[in-house]
Amino acid sequence: MVLFTLPVPPGLLFAADPPPEAAVRMEEVLVVATPIIEGNQVTPYAGSMTTITQEQISDLNAQDLPSALRRTPGVIISRHNPVGSFGGGDGGAIFIRGMGSSRPGAEIQTLVDGIPRFVGVWTHPLMDTMSVDQAERIEVYKGAQPVLFGNMALGAVNVVTKRQKAEGFTTKIQAAYGSYDTYVESLEHGGKIGATDYYLTQSWRRSRGHRDEAGGELQNYFVRLGHQISNPWYLSATVNHTDNWADDPGPEGNPAARQGTYKVDDTMAVMTLANTFESAKGYLKAYWLRGDIDWVNQIGATDYFDSLTDYDNYGLRLQEAMNPWRGGEIILGADMDYFGGEVLESHPNPARNKSFARDTFRILSPYGALSHRFSPTDRFSVTPSAGVRYFDHSEFDHEWAPQAGIIVQYRDTECHASYARGINYPGVNVAAFTTIVWDGNERWRTLEPEKVDHYEVGLGQRFGRTFRADATFFYDDGNNRYVIVAPKHFENIAAFMTKGVEVNVTFTPLPVLSLYGGMTRMLRQEPFNLPYAPDWSASAGMNYRFLKSFLLSLDTVYTDRQYVASNRAQNYGAALVQIDPYWILNGKLSYEFSLDKPRVDCEIYIAGENLTDVSYAYKQDYPMPGINGMFGVVLKF
Repeated sequence: MVLFTLPVPPGLLFAADPPPEAAVRMEEVLVVATPIIEGNQVTPYAGSMTTITQEQISDLNAQDLPSALRRTPGVIISRHNPVGSFGGGDGGAIFIRGMGSSRPGAEIQTLVDGIPRFVGVWTHPLMDTMSVDQAERIEVYKGAQPVLFGNMALGAVNVVTKRQKAEGFTTKIQAAYGSYDTYVESLEHGGKIGATDYYLTQSWRRSRGHRDEAGGELQNYFVRLGHQISNPWYLSATVNHTDNWADDPGPEGNPAARQGTYKVDDTMAVMTLANTFESAKGYLKAYWLRGDIDWVNQIGATDYFDSLTDYDNYGLRLQEAMNPWRGGEIILGADMDYFGGEVLESHPNPARNKSFARDTFRILSPYGALSHRFSPTDRFSVTPSAGVRYFDHSEFDHEWAPQAGIIVQYRDTECHASYARGINYPGVNVAAFTTIVWDGNERWRTLEPEKVDHYEVGLGQRFGRTFRADATFFYDDGNNRYVIVAPKHFENIAAFMTKGVEVNVTFTPLPVLSLYGGMTRMLRQEPFNLPYAPDWSASAGMNYRFLKSFLLSLDTVYTDRQYVASNRAQNYGAALVQIDPYWILNGKLSYEFSLDKPRVDCEIYIAGENLTDVSYAYKQDYPMPGINGMFGVVLKF
C-alpha cells in the first residue's frame, strides 16, 4: 500500500496573481478531510499501514476504537452494545484479515504511543481502555512486522496521542445526546509555553443500550507533560486512566444466558526520553500498566460466580535509528516486557473459590534492521531492507523473527514486496486457565509460540493531483496455533492460511468534495470456516462541504456472511456459527460557524447510524440497534 499526498491545484483556490499595487481579499476555502481513512502508506521496511486521523474519527462520529475502525478495509469488529465493549468474550474486539479470533490470547497487539496495552493475565486487548479521545491518529498494521512490534503482533493497532506542538493554547468542549439515553461529554485542553507543552483530555459516555441489560459506561482521563531539555533532548510523561463497564444482554429470547457485567479500571503511565540529532533519532521509554477486572455474575455449572483479575505490565523500550551514510538507515533497539497478575474465582459458597497466584512472564527482544535507498535519478529509487528480532522468553524457547522487503518508486508509482515472520507466545492465560479450570498441571510448559509467515506485494499509483489508488495482495501461513484438547490441556496442533487482495481508491475532484472506496476479497482461507474472515467486505465514504458552513459525511460498509467464534477449542468447537451478511449506512451533518467576541469556533451536528434500518448482528442472537441518532455541539477556543 502507498500513501500519496494530494496537493490542491492552485487554480481551484486562487485567481491569477494581482499586480503588486493591488490589494485583494482572498475568500477562504475550507478543504475537507478524506473520508474513512487518511490514507495508506508503506513503512520504510516495506510493511503496509493504514492511518485514521482525528478528523476521520470525528466524521465517523466514532465513540470508541472499534467504531473508529469498523470501515477500515481488512478490519472486522464484534460488539454487543452501543457504548462499552464486553471484554469477557467477543462483545468487544477487532480482527484483521482473520487474525485475532483466538481470544483470549489474541494475535492483535494494541498499543498507545508504541507501548503495548492489554490484559497481562488473559493476554488479549480490551477495547474500552483504548480511548479515541486522546488520539491524534490511529495506525493499523495489517500484517506481521516483527522489527516494529515484536510478540503478539500478527497485526497491530497503535494509538498516537495528542500533543500541543504550536505556541499558545487550544480548548475543545463537546456534549451530545442520542438514542437509548446515550450521553457524551468530552473536554480537552492543550498548551505550549516556550520549551514546555502539556495536553489534557477527559471524557464520559453512558448509554442504557438498545436492549435490556445492554448498557455501558466509559470514563477516560489523559495527561501529557513534555519539556525540551536541550536542542536534541525531549522529556515527556503521560498518564492515562480509564474506568469502564459493559453489560452482556444475553442471546435474544434467552436473557437467562447473559454473562453478567464486565468492569475494567486501569492506569497506564509512560516516561519517554527522546533525542533528535542531525543523523540519528531515538528514545528510551519506561512504562507501567496496572488494571483490575471484575467480571461479575457469570453463569457457572451450579451457580453464578465472579472472576476478579488484577494485572500488571511494565518494561522498557529502547530504540535508535541512525543515518550513517546518505540514503542508509540502521535501526537498533531492544524491548524488555513483563506482564502478569493474579485471579480469584469467587463463588457464593467460599469453599468453591479458586485462585491463580500472581505470576509474571518476561520477554527480552533485541532487534535490528538495515535499509538503503538507491536513487540513480530524482524520479526513480529502489529501497531494499532486512531486519530480525530475537525473543528470549522466561518460560518458553527462544525464537528468531526475520523480515525483508523492497520498495521501488518511479514518479507517481510505488511498488513494494515483503516477507515477515510473526511470533505469538502463549501468555499467562495458559497457566491461569490450567490452574483455575483444570485444577493445575504443567503441560502448558511444553507449548511453542504460534508462528505466521506473512507475504505481501503492493502497487500504488497517483493519477494527477486528485486521484490515487493502491492494491495489496497478502498471504499468511500460520502454524503451531495452540488449542484445547482432551484430556484438559493445550497443544500446538492447529494451522490456518489466508490469501486475499485489498484495494483502496480516493478521489478528490474538488477541495470541498472527497470520495473513498475500499474492499477486501479473501481468495482462500483454511480452514474454510476461519472466523472473522468473510469472503467479501467493502466500505465507501464521502465528505462534502456545501454553502461553506455545512459538512456532510456519509459512510457505508458491506460484510459478507462469515463464521464467528471466540475461543481456543479445537476447530472452534460448538461456538463456531455463521452470521448473515449486512450492509450499513451512516451519516453526519454538521453546521459550523464562528463567534468573534470571544473567538469561538462552533459546530452543531446531527449523526445517524444504520440509516436504512437493517437488521444485523456481529454475533448470533445478539441483534444490533436499528436506525438511531445523536445530536451534539462542539466548541473550540
